Amino acid sequence: MILLTPELREHLLANGRERGVDHVPVVKFFNPFGQGVWLATELDPDSDILFGLADLGYPELGSFSLEELASIRLPFGMGIELDILFQTNVAVSEWVEAARQAGSISAAECVLNALRRSDDTHNSNSGDTQNRRA
Repeated sequence: MILLTPELREHLLANGRERGVDHVPVVKFFNPFGQGVWLATELDPDSDILFGLADLGYPELGSFSLEELASIRLPFGMGIELDILFQTNVAVSEWVEAARQAGSISAAECVLNALRRSDDTHNSNSGDTQNRRA
């Protein structure tokens, strides 16, 4: 099973060439049948090793193998999936903190999305107020 599009692979490789940067996760992989979520920020150009936040019961920052993710076989012939709707502008260090506080990546995603919606609402309301004053 192929988990990365060429565009996503190139973005991960570009991030991998910039070591020491607090990158924003590029992709999210998940187990559609239960526990297992991975947020990848970088791909090592010399191997299939991704770097990011993994959650198999407790969120941990580290490395994991793209080949191993692709080789996981689940019921009904399914495997680990790429979340094609995943988008974030939050750095991986903030994901780590949110996931540890919330207990999982999935719970952190709910918290971070709620904060983003709150910020978007606040910013749009501020703009409306400013427009009405003008």
